[in-house]
Amino acid sequence: MTVHAVPSPRSLREAWIALAGLSAVFLFEMLDNSILNVALPTIGRDLHASTTALQWVSNSYAVVFGGLMLVFGAVADRFGRRRVMLAGLALLGVASLATLFVTSVGGLIAVRSVMGVAAAMTTPGSIALAFRLFQADDLRVRAMTLISTVGLVGLAVGPPLGGFLLAVAPWQALLLVNVPIAVLAFAGIGRGVGPDTDLHRGPADYLGGVLGTVTIVLALVVPTLFVEGSGLAWAAAVLTVVAAVAYVVRARTAKHPLLDLKLVAHPLVSAGLAYKAATGLAAAGLTYLVTLQLQLDWGWSPALAAAGMLPQVVVLIAAGPVVTRFVEWAGLNRGVWLGALAVVAGLAAYALFGRLGYLSVATALVLVAIGIRVVGAVAGVNVLKGLPENRTSIGAALVDTASQVTSAAGVAVSGTVLAVLFAGGIAQPGWSAGQTAQFERAVTVGGLTLTAMAGALVAWAYFRARHAH
Repeated sequence: MTVHAVPSPRSLREAWIALAGLSAVFLFEMLDNSILNVALPTIGRDLHASTTALQWVSNSYAVVFGGLMLVFGAVADRFGRRRVMLAGLALLGVASLATLFVTSVGGLIAVRSVMGVAAAMTTPGSIALAFRLFQADDLRVRAMTLISTVGLVGLAVGPPLGGFLLAVAPWQALLLVNVPIAVLAFAGIGRGVGPDTDLHRGPADYLGGVLGTVTIVLALVVPTLFVEGSGLAWAAAVLTVVAAVAYVVRARTAKHPLLDLKLVAHPLVSAGLAYKAATGLAAAGLTYLVTLQLQLDWGWSPALAAAGMLPQVVVLIAAGPVVTRFVEWAGLNRGVWLGALAVVAGLAAYALFGRLGYLSVATALVLVAIGIRVVGAVAGVNVLKGLPENRTSIGAALVDTASQVTSAAGVAVSGTVLAVLFAGGIAQPGWSAGQTAQFERAVTVGGLTLTAMAGALVAWAYFRARHAH
Protein backbone atom coordinates (compact mmCIF):
# COMPACT_ATOMS: atom_id res chain seq x y z
CA MET A 1 0.00 0.00 0.00
CA THR A 2 1.37 3.41 -0.95
CA VAL A 3 1.41 6.01 1.80
CA HIS A 4 1.55 9.61 0.66
CA ALA A 5 3.86 11.75 2.73
CA VAL A 6 2.19 14.61 4.57
CA PRO A 7 4.34 17.56 5.65
CA SER A 8 5.06 17.24 9.32
CA PRO A 9 4.35 20.31 11.50
CA ARG A 10 7.53 22.10 12.47
CA SER A 11 6.14 23.38 15.76
CA LEU A 12 3.28 22.78 18.16
CA ARG A 13 1.74 26.04 16.97
CA GLU A 14 1.33 24.68 13.44
CA ALA A 15 -0.68 21.76 14.80
CA TRP A 16 -2.68 23.69 17.39
CA ILE A 17 -6.11 22.66 16.07
CA ALA A 18 -5.26 18.95 16.25
CA LEU A 19 -3.56 19.30 19.62
CA ALA A 20 -6.58 21.17 21.02
CA GLY A 21 -8.83 18.29 19.98
CA LEU A 22 -6.50 15.59 21.28
CA SER A 23 -5.97 17.46 24.55
CA ALA A 24 -9.75 17.78 25.01
CA VAL A 25 -10.04 13.98 24.72
CA PHE A 26 -7.49 13.50 27.48
CA LEU A 27 -9.16 16.23 29.52
CA PHE A 28 -12.44 14.31 29.38
CA GLU A 29 -10.79 11.10 30.58
CA MET A 30 -9.12 12.65 33.60
CA LEU A 31 -11.86 15.16 34.49
CA ASP A 32 -14.61 12.56 34.28
CA ASN A 33 -12.57 10.31 36.54
CA SER A 34 -12.39 12.87 39.32
CA ILE A 35 -15.27 15.34 39.10
CA LEU A 36 -17.93 12.98 40.50
CA ASN A 37 -15.96 12.00 43.62
CA VAL A 38 -16.88 15.14 45.54
CA ALA A 39 -20.57 14.58 44.73
CA LEU A 40 -20.77 10.99 46.00
CA PRO A 41 -22.34 11.90 49.36
CA THR A 42 -24.92 14.11 47.61
CA ILE A 43 -25.68 11.39 45.06
CA GLY A 44 -25.96 8.83 47.85
CA ARG A 45 -28.58 10.89 49.67
CA ASP A 46 -30.46 11.92 46.51
CA LEU A 47 -30.67 8.43 44.99
CA HIS A 48 -30.73 6.51 48.33
CA ALA A 49 -27.60 4.60 47.33
CA SER A 50 -25.82 2.02 49.47
CA THR A 51 -22.06 2.07 50.07
CA THR A 52 -21.57 -0.61 47.42
CA ALA A 53 -23.74 1.25 44.91
CA LEU A 54 -21.77 4.46 45.51
CA GLN A 55 -18.58 2.53 44.88
CA TRP A 56 -19.92 1.41 41.50
CA VAL A 57 -21.08 4.89 40.53
CA SER A 58 -17.38 5.78 40.62
CA ASN A 59 -16.04 2.41 39.48
CA SER A 60 -18.31 1.46 36.56
CA TYR A 61 -16.76 4.03 34.24
CA ALA A 62 -13.20 2.90 34.94
CA VAL A 63 -14.06 -0.82 34.75
CA VAL A 64 -15.69 -0.54 31.33
CA PHE A 65 -13.01 1.86 30.09
CA GLY A 66 -10.14 -0.34 31.21
CA GLY A 67 -11.78 -3.53 30.02
CA LEU A 68 -12.56 -2.37 26.48
CA MET A 69 -9.58 -0.16 25.70
CA LEU A 70 -7.35 -2.78 24.10
CA VAL A 71 -10.27 -4.10 22.02
CA PHE A 72 -11.05 -0.65 20.66
CA GLY A 73 -7.34 -0.08 20.08
CA ALA A 74 -7.38 -3.09 17.75
CA VAL A 75 -10.58 -1.85 16.10
CA ALA A 76 -9.09 1.62 15.56
CA ASP A 77 -5.93 0.17 13.98
CA ARG A 78 -8.10 -1.58 11.41
CA PHE A 79 -10.96 0.85 10.76
CA GLY A 80 -9.27 4.17 11.41
CA ARG A 81 -8.20 5.87 14.63
CA ARG A 82 -9.79 9.19 13.65
CA ARG A 83 -13.07 7.53 12.67
CA VAL A 84 -13.34 5.55 15.93
CA MET A 85 -12.45 8.61 18.02
CA LEU A 86 -15.13 10.76 16.37
CA ALA A 87 -17.75 8.03 16.90
CA GLY A 88 -16.72 7.76 20.56
CA LEU A 89 -17.02 11.52 21.06
CA ALA A 90 -20.54 11.49 19.63
CA LEU A 91 -21.45 8.67 22.03
CA LEU A 92 -19.96 10.65 24.92
CA GLY A 93 -22.14 13.65 24.16
CA VAL A 94 -25.31 11.56 23.98
CA ALA A 95 -24.51 9.67 27.21
CA SER A 96 -23.76 12.90 29.08
CA LEU A 97 -27.09 14.41 28.02
CA ALA A 98 -28.83 11.22 29.19
CA THR A 99 -27.83 12.16 32.75
CA LEU A 100 -30.76 14.60 32.75
CA PHE A 101 -33.15 11.63 32.75
CA VAL A 102 -31.46 9.58 35.52
CA THR A 103 -33.77 8.87 38.47
CA SER A 104 -32.07 5.89 40.14
CA VAL A 105 -28.59 4.77 41.08
CA GLY A 106 -28.88 1.90 38.59
CA GLY A 107 -29.57 4.39 35.81
CA LEU A 108 -26.56 6.46 36.81
CA ILE A 109 -24.30 3.39 36.80
CA ALA A 110 -25.61 2.53 33.30
CA VAL A 111 -24.83 6.06 32.04
CA ARG A 112 -21.35 5.91 33.57
CA SER A 113 -20.77 2.56 31.85
CA VAL A 114 -21.69 4.02 28.45
CA MET A 115 -19.28 6.87 29.12
CA GLY A 116 -16.63 4.22 29.78
CA VAL A 117 -17.30 2.78 26.31
CA ALA A 118 -16.89 6.26 24.82
CA ALA A 119 -13.61 6.75 26.70
CA ALA A 120 -12.29 3.40 25.44
CA MET A 121 -13.04 4.50 21.88
CA THR A 122 -11.31 7.87 22.18
CA THR A 123 -8.58 8.17 24.78
CA PRO A 124 -5.83 5.78 23.56
CA GLY A 125 -5.66 7.56 20.23
CA SER A 126 -4.85 10.93 21.77
CA ILE A 127 -1.24 10.09 22.65
CA ALA A 128 -0.71 7.81 19.63
CA LEU A 129 -1.93 10.44 17.16
CA ALA A 130 0.17 13.10 18.88
CA PHE A 131 3.23 10.98 18.13
CA ARG A 132 2.11 10.53 14.54
CA LEU A 133 1.62 14.27 13.98
CA PHE A 134 5.33 14.96 14.32
CA GLN A 135 8.53 13.42 13.05
CA ALA A 136 10.98 15.15 15.41
CA ASP A 137 11.39 13.42 18.77
CA ASP A 138 11.55 16.69 20.72
CA LEU A 139 8.21 17.80 19.29
CA ARG A 140 6.68 14.42 20.08
CA VAL A 141 7.79 14.67 23.69
CA ARG A 142 6.52 18.25 23.96
CA ALA A 143 3.17 17.27 22.41
CA MET A 144 2.79 14.35 24.83
CA THR A 145 3.71 16.61 27.73
CA LEU A 146 1.13 19.18 26.65
CA ILE A 147 -1.66 16.60 26.35
CA SER A 148 -0.68 14.96 29.65
CA THR A 149 -0.60 18.35 31.36
CA VAL A 150 -4.13 19.14 30.20
CA GLY A 151 -5.27 15.75 31.50
CA LEU A 152 -3.59 16.28 34.86
CA VAL A 153 -5.23 19.69 35.15
CA GLY A 154 -8.55 17.91 34.59
CA LEU A 155 -7.69 15.41 37.32
CA ALA A 156 -6.73 18.23 39.66
CA VAL A 157 -9.64 20.60 39.06
CA GLY A 158 -12.27 17.84 39.00
CA PRO A 159 -12.97 17.70 42.78
CA PRO A 160 -12.95 21.48 43.40
CA LEU A 161 -14.92 22.18 40.23
CA GLY A 162 -17.43 19.54 41.26
CA GLY A 163 -17.72 21.08 44.73
CA PHE A 164 -18.26 24.59 43.45
CA LEU A 165 -20.85 23.43 40.90
CA LEU A 166 -22.74 21.57 43.61
CA ALA A 167 -23.09 24.84 45.48
CA VAL A 168 -25.17 26.33 42.65
CA ALA A 169 -26.50 23.38 40.60
CA PRO A 170 -27.71 19.77 40.98
CA TRP A 171 -25.17 16.94 40.71
CA GLN A 172 -26.30 16.14 37.13
CA ALA A 173 -24.46 19.29 36.01
CA LEU A 174 -21.15 17.59 36.77
CA LEU A 175 -21.63 15.13 33.90
CA LEU A 176 -23.09 17.73 31.54
CA VAL A 177 -19.64 19.36 31.60
CA ASN A 178 -18.61 16.58 29.21
CA VAL A 179 -20.84 17.93 26.42
CA PRO A 180 -18.82 21.07 25.51
CA ILE A 181 -15.58 19.10 25.92
CA ALA A 182 -16.84 16.49 23.43
CA VAL A 183 -17.85 19.24 20.97
CA LEU A 184 -14.40 20.86 21.21
CA ALA A 185 -12.61 17.54 20.76
CA PHE A 186 -14.84 16.57 17.79
CA ALA A 187 -14.14 19.88 16.05
CA GLY A 188 -10.39 19.80 16.67
CA ILE A 189 -9.87 16.20 15.57
CA GLY A 190 -12.27 16.57 12.62
CA ARG A 191 -10.39 19.60 11.28
CA GLY A 192 -6.85 19.00 12.46
CA VAL A 193 -6.31 15.24 12.04
CA GLY A 194 -6.41 13.63 8.62
CA PRO A 195 -7.84 10.17 7.88
CA ASP A 196 -5.53 7.21 8.52
CA THR A 197 -3.54 5.99 5.53
CA ASP A 198 -1.80 3.04 7.17
CA LEU A 199 -4.62 0.82 8.41
CA HIS A 200 -3.59 -2.60 9.67
CA ARG A 201 -5.19 -5.31 7.50
CA GLY A 202 -4.20 -8.32 9.59
CA PRO A 203 -6.85 -10.34 11.43
CA ALA A 204 -7.87 -9.08 14.85
CA ASP A 205 -7.82 -11.29 17.93
CA TYR A 206 -11.30 -10.47 19.19
CA LEU A 207 -11.43 -13.64 21.29
CA GLY A 208 -8.37 -12.43 23.17
CA GLY A 209 -10.10 -9.09 23.65
CA VAL A 210 -13.17 -10.73 25.11
CA LEU A 211 -11.11 -12.88 27.49
CA GLY A 212 -9.09 -9.86 28.63
CA THR A 213 -12.22 -7.81 29.24
CA VAL A 214 -13.91 -10.59 31.18
CA THR A 215 -10.81 -11.04 33.34
CA ILE A 216 -10.58 -7.34 34.24
CA VAL A 217 -14.27 -6.92 35.00
CA LEU A 218 -14.48 -10.06 37.13
CA ALA A 219 -11.37 -9.14 39.08
CA LEU A 220 -13.05 -5.90 40.14
CA VAL A 221 -16.46 -7.43 40.86
CA VAL A 222 -15.21 -10.29 43.05
CA PRO A 223 -14.26 -8.17 46.13
CA THR A 224 -17.75 -6.65 46.22
CA LEU A 225 -19.36 -10.09 46.00
CA PHE A 226 -17.33 -11.32 48.97
CA VAL A 227 -18.24 -8.25 51.05
CA GLU A 228 -21.94 -8.77 50.30
CA GLY A 229 -21.68 -12.45 51.23
CA SER A 230 -22.92 -13.51 47.83
CA GLY A 231 -23.01 -17.22 47.10
CA LEU A 232 -21.53 -16.41 43.70
CA ALA A 233 -18.32 -14.95 45.16
CA TRP A 234 -16.17 -18.10 45.05
CA ALA A 235 -17.55 -19.11 41.66
CA ALA A 236 -16.69 -15.64 40.32
CA ALA A 237 -13.19 -15.85 41.81
CA VAL A 238 -12.55 -19.19 40.13
CA LEU A 239 -13.95 -17.86 36.85
CA THR A 240 -11.58 -14.88 37.09
CA VAL A 241 -8.56 -17.17 37.35
CA VAL A 242 -9.83 -19.33 34.50
CA ALA A 243 -10.39 -16.29 32.28
CA ALA A 244 -6.92 -14.91 33.08
CA VAL A 245 -5.23 -18.21 32.28
CA ALA A 246 -7.25 -18.54 29.08
CA TYR A 247 -6.22 -15.03 28.05
CA VAL A 248 -2.52 -15.75 28.60
CA VAL A 249 -2.78 -19.04 26.69
CA ARG A 250 -4.57 -17.27 23.85
CA ALA A 251 -1.96 -14.49 23.72
CA ARG A 252 0.85 -17.04 23.59
CA THR A 253 -0.66 -19.33 20.97
CA ALA A 254 -2.65 -17.07 18.62
CA LYS A 255 -1.01 -16.31 15.27
CA HIS A 256 -2.08 -12.68 15.53
CA PRO A 257 -2.68 -12.03 19.26
CA LEU A 258 -4.45 -8.91 20.40
CA LEU A 259 -1.39 -8.13 22.49
CA ASP A 260 1.99 -9.78 22.04
CA LEU A 261 3.14 -10.54 25.58
CA LYS A 262 6.77 -10.39 24.46
CA LEU A 263 6.32 -6.65 23.89
CA VAL A 264 4.90 -6.15 27.37
CA ALA A 265 7.82 -8.11 28.83
CA HIS A 266 10.32 -5.50 27.56
CA PRO A 267 11.83 -3.93 30.72
CA LEU A 268 11.02 -0.33 29.73
CA VAL A 269 7.43 -1.25 28.89
CA SER A 270 6.66 -3.39 31.95
CA ALA A 271 8.37 -0.94 34.34
CA GLY A 272 6.56 2.06 32.85
CA LEU A 273 3.22 0.29 33.12
CA ALA A 274 3.88 -0.65 36.75
CA TYR A 275 4.74 2.96 37.63
CA LYS A 276 1.52 4.16 35.97
CA ALA A 277 -0.42 1.46 37.80
CA ALA A 278 0.97 2.60 41.15
CA THR A 279 0.00 6.23 40.59
CA GLY A 280 -3.46 5.32 39.28
CA LEU A 281 -4.11 3.18 42.36
CA ALA A 282 -2.88 5.90 44.71
CA ALA A 283 -4.65 8.85 43.10
CA ALA A 284 -8.08 7.20 42.93
CA GLY A 285 -7.94 5.57 46.36
CA LEU A 286 -6.66 8.67 48.14
CA THR A 287 -9.17 11.01 46.48
CA TYR A 288 -12.04 8.66 47.31
CA LEU A 289 -11.10 8.39 51.00
CA VAL A 290 -10.26 12.08 51.49
CA THR A 291 -13.51 13.20 49.87
CA LEU A 292 -15.58 11.03 52.19
CA GLN A 293 -13.49 12.02 55.21
CA LEU A 294 -13.83 15.77 54.69
CA GLN A 295 -17.59 15.70 54.10
CA LEU A 296 -18.92 12.76 56.08
CA ASP A 297 -16.46 12.49 58.98
CA TRP A 298 -15.53 16.16 59.44
CA GLY A 299 -18.87 17.60 58.20
CA TRP A 300 -17.43 19.94 55.58
CA SER A 301 -19.74 21.25 52.85
CA PRO A 302 -19.03 20.16 49.26
CA ALA A 303 -17.60 23.61 48.45
CA LEU A 304 -15.34 23.59 51.52
CA ALA A 305 -14.24 20.02 50.75
CA ALA A 306 -13.43 21.17 47.21
CA ALA A 307 -11.26 23.92 48.67
CA GLY A 308 -9.58 21.29 50.80
CA MET A 309 -8.35 19.58 47.64
CA LEU A 310 -6.63 22.76 46.39
CA PRO A 311 -3.09 21.75 47.50
CA GLN A 312 -3.28 18.89 45.02
CA VAL A 313 -4.67 21.22 42.34
CA VAL A 314 -1.90 23.78 42.80
CA VAL A 315 0.86 21.18 42.57
CA LEU A 316 -0.55 19.45 39.48
CA ILE A 317 -1.05 22.72 37.62
CA ALA A 318 2.02 24.69 38.69
CA ALA A 319 4.68 21.99 38.92
CA GLY A 320 5.24 21.54 35.18
CA PRO A 321 8.42 23.64 34.78
CA VAL A 322 9.87 22.26 38.01
CA VAL A 323 9.16 18.70 36.93
CA THR A 324 10.81 19.29 33.56
CA ARG A 325 13.99 20.56 35.21
CA PHE A 326 13.89 17.76 37.77
CA VAL A 327 13.65 15.07 35.07
CA GLU A 328 16.49 16.72 33.11
CA TRP A 329 18.63 16.59 36.26
CA ALA A 330 17.67 13.11 37.44
CA GLY A 331 17.19 11.39 34.07
CA LEU A 332 14.14 9.44 32.99
CA ASN A 333 14.68 6.25 35.00
CA ARG A 334 15.82 7.86 38.25
CA GLY A 335 13.22 10.61 37.97
CA VAL A 336 10.26 8.26 37.52
CA TRP A 337 11.42 6.11 40.45
CA LEU A 338 11.74 9.09 42.79
CA GLY A 339 8.36 10.41 41.67
CA ALA A 340 6.71 7.07 42.35
CA LEU A 341 8.40 6.96 45.76
CA ALA A 342 6.72 10.29 46.60
CA VAL A 343 3.36 8.67 45.82
CA VAL A 344 4.00 5.82 48.24
CA ALA A 345 5.20 8.25 50.92
CA GLY A 346 2.06 10.35 50.51
CA LEU A 347 -0.21 7.33 50.89
CA ALA A 348 1.65 6.18 53.99
CA ALA A 349 1.45 9.67 55.53
CA TYR A 350 -2.32 9.76 54.99
CA ALA A 351 -2.89 6.26 56.36
CA LEU A 352 -0.88 6.92 59.54
CA PHE A 353 -1.64 10.59 60.25
CA GLY A 354 -4.61 11.64 58.09
CA ARG A 355 -7.11 11.34 60.95
CA LEU A 356 -5.09 13.80 63.09
CA GLY A 357 -5.98 16.95 61.14
CA TYR A 358 -6.10 18.71 57.81
CA LEU A 359 -2.36 19.50 57.69
CA SER A 360 -1.61 15.77 57.47
CA VAL A 361 -4.21 15.36 54.71
CA ALA A 362 -2.78 18.31 52.74
CA THR A 363 0.75 16.92 53.06
CA ALA A 364 -0.40 13.58 51.66
CA LEU A 365 -2.20 15.28 48.76
CA VAL A 366 0.91 17.30 47.87
CA LEU A 367 3.28 14.32 47.98
CA VAL A 368 0.98 12.18 45.81
CA ALA A 369 0.44 15.08 43.37
CA ILE A 370 4.20 15.58 42.96
CA GLY A 371 4.63 11.90 42.21
CA ILE A 372 1.74 11.83 39.73
CA ARG A 373 3.20 14.83 37.88
CA VAL A 374 6.63 13.25 37.50
CA VAL A 375 5.40 9.75 36.61
CA GLY A 376 2.85 11.19 34.17
CA ALA A 377 5.60 12.99 32.28
CA VAL A 378 8.00 10.05 32.07
CA ALA A 379 6.34 6.62 32.29
CA GLY A 380 4.36 6.90 29.04
CA VAL A 381 7.44 8.03 27.14
CA ASN A 382 9.38 5.04 28.43
CA VAL A 383 6.62 2.62 27.41
CA LEU A 384 6.50 3.97 23.85
CA LYS A 385 10.31 3.97 23.65
CA GLY A 386 10.29 0.27 24.44
CA LEU A 387 7.84 -0.62 21.64
CA PRO A 388 8.25 -0.77 17.86
CA GLU A 389 7.11 2.39 16.06
CA ASN A 390 4.16 0.60 14.49
CA ARG A 391 2.78 -0.36 17.93
CA THR A 392 2.43 3.11 19.44
CA SER A 393 -1.38 2.87 19.42
CA ILE A 394 -1.41 -0.34 21.44
CA GLY A 395 1.29 1.18 23.66
CA ALA A 396 -0.89 4.20 24.42
CA ALA A 397 -3.81 1.86 25.14
CA LEU A 398 -1.61 -0.14 27.53
CA VAL A 399 -0.60 3.00 29.44
CA ASP A 400 -4.20 4.11 29.83
CA THR A 401 -5.37 0.60 30.69
CA ALA A 402 -2.82 0.32 33.49
CA SER A 403 -3.91 3.66 34.93
CA GLN A 404 -7.65 3.14 34.55
CA VAL A 405 -7.81 -0.42 35.84
CA THR A 406 -5.76 0.37 38.91
CA SER A 407 -7.81 3.53 39.49
CA ALA A 408 -10.85 1.28 39.63
CA ALA A 409 -8.93 -1.08 41.91
CA GLY A 410 -8.04 1.82 44.22
CA VAL A 411 -11.70 2.75 44.62
CA ALA A 412 -12.65 -0.93 44.96
CA VAL A 413 -10.12 -1.52 47.74
CA SER A 414 -11.15 1.63 49.61
CA GLY A 415 -14.86 0.95 49.20
CA THR A 416 -14.51 -2.69 50.21
CA VAL A 417 -12.61 -1.83 53.40
CA LEU A 418 -15.25 0.76 54.28
CA ALA A 419 -18.06 -1.71 53.62
CA VAL A 420 -16.41 -4.29 55.92
CA LEU A 421 -15.47 -1.97 58.80
CA PHE A 422 -18.28 0.62 58.79
CA ALA A 423 -21.72 -0.35 60.11
CA GLY A 424 -24.79 1.43 58.78
CA GLY A 425 -25.43 3.80 55.89
CA ILE A 426 -22.27 5.78 55.29
CA ALA A 427 -24.08 8.64 53.51
CA GLN A 428 -26.56 9.16 56.37
CA PRO A 429 -25.93 12.17 58.66
CA GLY A 430 -25.51 12.01 62.44
CA TRP A 431 -22.83 9.37 62.91
CA SER A 432 -22.40 7.89 66.37
CA ALA A 433 -19.04 7.96 68.14
CA GLY A 434 -18.67 4.28 67.29
CA GLN A 435 -19.26 4.92 63.59
CA THR A 436 -16.69 7.72 63.60
CA ALA A 437 -14.13 5.34 65.14
CA GLN A 438 -15.03 2.71 62.56
CA PHE A 439 -14.51 5.17 59.71
CA GLU A 440 -11.12 6.30 61.05
CA ARG A 441 -10.07 2.66 61.39
CA ALA A 442 -11.20 2.03 57.81
CA VAL A 443 -9.15 5.01 56.58
CA THR A 444 -6.04 3.62 58.29
CA VAL A 445 -6.55 0.06 57.05
CA GLY A 446 -7.52 1.17 53.53
CA GLY A 447 -4.66 3.64 53.32
CA LEU A 448 -2.07 1.10 54.49
CA THR A 449 -3.44 -1.49 52.07
CA LEU A 450 -3.10 0.95 49.16
CA THR A 451 0.39 1.89 50.38
CA ALA A 452 1.50 -1.74 50.37
CA MET A 453 0.06 -2.36 46.91
CA ALA A 454 1.58 0.80 45.40
CA GLY A 455 4.91 0.14 47.13
CA ALA A 456 5.08 -3.38 45.70
CA LEU A 457 4.42 -2.06 42.17
CA VAL A 458 7.07 0.64 42.51
CA ALA A 459 9.69 -1.78 43.89
CA TRP A 460 9.02 -4.24 41.06
CA ALA A 461 9.19 -1.47 38.45
CA TYR A 462 12.47 -0.16 39.86
CA PHE A 463 14.23 -3.52 39.66
CA ARG A 464 12.63 -4.25 36.28
CA ALA A 465 13.88 -0.98 34.80
CA ARG A 466 17.43 -1.80 35.84
CA HIS A 467 17.39 -4.56 33.19
CA ALA A 468 16.51 -2.10 30.41
CA HIS A 469 20.12 -1.26 29.66
